[in-house]
Amino acid sequence: MSSTPNYRTIAEAYIKGLTGGAIDPSEVIAWADDLLCNDPDTQDWMIEISTAKADDRVGVVSQLGSVKGEIDEAALAELVAKQG
Repeated sequence: MSSTPNYRTIAEAYIKGLTGGAIDPSEVIAWADDLLCNDPDTQDWMIEISTAKADDRVGVVSQLGSVKGEIDEAALAELVAKQG
C-alpha cells in the first residue's frame, strides 16, 4: 500500500476478518481505542466499538458497517490478504 487506507476501507477489512473468523473483536476494539486517543475527530462509531464487549462480534460488525467513506478495493485486498 502506498498510503494509509481510510477508515472505511479498514472497517471493511475488519468486517471480512470478523465474519470469516480471522480477526477477534478485541483487535478491532483496540484499534478503536487507539483512534480515540489519537484522532481529534472522534466519531460515534469509534466510541461504540471502543466500549463494545470482546464477545460481541455481531455488535462490532454492525458498528463497523456504519463507518462512512469510500472503499479502496486495492487496499482492501491487501489488508484482507494480511489477515490470514
